[in-house]
Amino acid sequence: MAYHTLRQEYMLMPPVTRAYTTVCLLTSIAVQLDVVSPFQLYFNPLLITQKFEIWRLLTPFFFFGTFSFNFLFNMIFTYRYCRMLEEGSFRGRTADFVYMFIFGCITTVICAWFVNLLFLGHSLTTMFVYIWARRNPYVRMNFFGLLPFRAPYLPWVLVAFSVLLGNSVLVDILGIAIGHLYFFLEDVFPNQPGGRRLLATPRLLKLLFDTHTEDPLYNPAPDERPGGFDWGGAGAPGVADAAADQPRENENQ
Repeated sequence: MAYHTLRQEYMLMPPVTRAYTTVCLLTSIAVQLDVVSPFQLYFNPLLITQKFEIWRLLTPFFFFGTFSFNFLFNMIFTYRYCRMLEEGSFRGRTADFVYMFIFGCITTVICAWFVNLLFLGHSLTTMFVYIWARRNPYVRMNFFGLLPFRAPYLPWVLVAFSVLLGNSVLVDILGIAIGHLYFFLEDVFPNQPGGRRLLATPRLLKLLFDTHTEDPLYNPAPDERPGGFDWGGAGAPGVADAAADQPRENENQ
């Protein structure tokens, strides 16, 4: 019974979240069992360019460490916010979600080329958290039941938590910066006078991932549109809109 329940819950996960978290979990299991070594996975520009070990462009995003508290913490956040994004503001837009993934990975690799980062999955997770937090500005949260705050402060709470644990905050700051860049290009700039959507998803990705037929009568909520909320415009959400959206957001929590 437990097996069937677990399998059913696994299959209910949205496809991109299921694929990414599965690869991350299998990578850590492989390292734990000494099937592969972290030295074969970490990001090394010299090995990529001189020895053509091009798999190192991808594997740093899959390894969150061996089984430990940090691994569990990172995997929970990756699963939670990746899934909430895919089922929330990217619902029915798998190609757009994959394109966000690609944008995040490419931008992180470019930044990592100039700073000393070995594994990049944590930065990608922080990007997910930042984008979700900015698209859900009225959701109330608390940190271990002690510190109440609204969702946009969540990435900075995680930075403070990293400091308390003695971890480097560079990966968090990098994830926040990349998340903000995506949020600005996708949600803010298109709604400015003279602005346009610069991150339009390539048609090839839409052909591969968006196989459904869209309902022409479907009117998505503001945070589910490609440009997000109409920030700064006459249609920007107010307190009344937030109160109406709160039950739906709490279900995602």
